[in-house]
Amino acid sequence: MRSANLVAHMTDLVTFGETMLRLSPPNSERIESTSTLELRAAGAESNVAIAAHRLGAETMWASKLPDSPLGRRVVAGLRQYGIDTEIAWTDDGRQGTYYLEHGTDPRGTNVIYDRADAAVTTTELDDLPLGSIRDAKLFYTSGITPALSSTLESTVGEVLRDAQATGTTTAFDVNYRSKLWSPAEARESLTDLFPAIDLLVTAERDARDVLGRSGDAEEIARGLAADWDFETVVVTRGSAGALAFHDGEIFEQSAFDTETVDPIGTGDAFVGAFLACRLDEEDVQTALEYGSATAALKRTIPGDVAVVTREEVERVVASDVSEISR
Repeated sequence: MRSANLVAHMTDLVTFGETMLRLSPPNSERIESTSTLELRAAGAESNVAIAAHRLGAETMWASKLPDSPLGRRVVAGLRQYGIDTEIAWTDDGRQGTYYLEHGTDPRGTNVIYDRADAAVTTTELDDLPLGSIRDAKLFYTSGITPALSSTLESTVGEVLRDAQATGTTTAFDVNYRSKLWSPAEARESLTDLFPAIDLLVTAERDARDVLGRSGDAEEIARGLAADWDFETVVVTRGSAGALAFHDGEIFEQSAFDTETVDPIGTGDAFVGAFLACRLDEEDVQTALEYGSATAALKRTIPGDVAVVTREEVERVVASDVSEISR
């Protein structure tokens, strides 16, 4: 039996993964000619934790970081948003970084990773806060994490199975990154994880290109749920919105109009808001609405993080976005 103190401080959501330091030149300057780089903490799983927290969930991000100024900068960058962090500090490995160069068409935006030998790639099960994960309502990670090393591939499987076995709902975003592994490598690894996942999120393109699914979004969602016994499957479709299959029903949500300042982190914002709503026992349709609204707001915000309020999200859901806040 858990103590009353543990119950009182039980976390709603624990996420696990790599958070890097993002360095970006201002505006649309080139990296090779800029004299200024902006520094931010950025990672899929921490982005999800922050978005969920902004909508009212008690969240924790867990990872492994080098005990260095750069590792401590990551934690400082995340704690400012109010989430808890649980870190395995180490003297081995380095802090991963990435460089983001914004560009409009036809140049486009370019991402340059510098994450080899990052401390997080050596994370083993004992490095993680298993007590917090087992006590949480929900545990989340994404396909980026097992792609980073064979050690992490094993650890992600172990922690998902442990969480599910102890009654914690497990959520996973395919979140495919072609710079980390091939579609065939990803499919083999991810399908090994699927039996330990309760709620799956995938972009429609990843379902086709990585998971080898065919048909429209509804057929993809129904097929994945039938093949792997997922409780919920969410298929995101970019500007076409999102769709979910749950309890034998299909739910659909269109995307909200938005003006894009920075698209990075849009998917994480959607997932964080969706999970926060489900943790708050909102129905799937409401969770899709809040996820889509949060994603739209994120696109208006520089950086990777959805620095939004629940009131703003609710205003977008109500389509009352033209009103000026005074």
